[in-house]
Amino acid sequence: MPLKRIADSTVRRLSLYLRFLEEFENAGLTTVSSEELAARGGTTSAQVRKDLSFFGSFGKRGLGYQVGELTQRMRRILGLERDWRVVIIGVGKIGAALAQYEGFRQRGFRVVGLYDSDSAKIGREMYDLYVRSVDALADDNREQPVDIAVIAVPAPAAQRVVDQVVAAGITGIMSFAPIQLHVPSDVTLNTVNMAMELERLSYALSNRE
Repeated sequence: MPLKRIADSTVRRLSLYLRFLEEFENAGLTTVSSEELAARGGTTSAQVRKDLSFFGSFGKRGLGYQVGELTQRMRRILGLERDWRVVIIGVGKIGAALAQYEGFRQRGFRVVGLYDSDSAKIGREMYDLYVRSVDALADDNREQPVDIAVIAVPAPAAQRVVDQVVAAGITGIMSFAPIQLHVPSDVTLNTVNMAMELERLSYALSNRE
C-alpha cells in the first residue's frame, strides 16, 4: 500500500538522519536517541519522532533506536536499496561536475549516459562515457531504460529538453535550470535553484538575533 503524501521537508530531514546514522555506525555506536538525532539536525526530538512515525514504529521508549536497524530502514524508505540509472543532459560546467561526482555512485545513482545538443561536444569522451546527441535519448531509452534525467542546460532550453525527456518515457527529472518547468502529473520533477538556496542563506544571516 503506498504511503500518504509526505512533505518534502520531512524527506530532507530523513536524508539528514541517514547521514548521521551512518556516521554513528562508522563510529561503532549501536544505539542512538531521538535527542541525539535532533541535536545533530538542528531540530527537536519531537520532530524526529513525528518524522519517523509516518513510516511505522521505531525504537523503544527509554532505549532509543538500534543504529544498524534504523539505518537499514532509512535506506529502504529513501529507495536506496537498489541502483538508479541516471543520464545527464547538458555537459557544461554544472553537468560535467555532476558527471564526476563520486557521491552519486556511493548512493546507488549510476550515471549511464551524457547528452548535449552542442555538436562540438557530441562524440567526446567524458568520464568513461561518450557524449551523445540529446535527439538520441528516446531511442537509447527504449533500448536501455533509465530512471532519472538530470537537466543542466540554460533556462531558455530547459522546457524543450524536459519535453524530450518526457517523450522518451523517463519519469524522474532533476533540473538545475532556474525556471519553472511543466511536466505531466505522472512525472516527478525536482528543481535545484542555487540562487534561491543562497537567498535562503542570506536571509538567515541577515536576520540573526
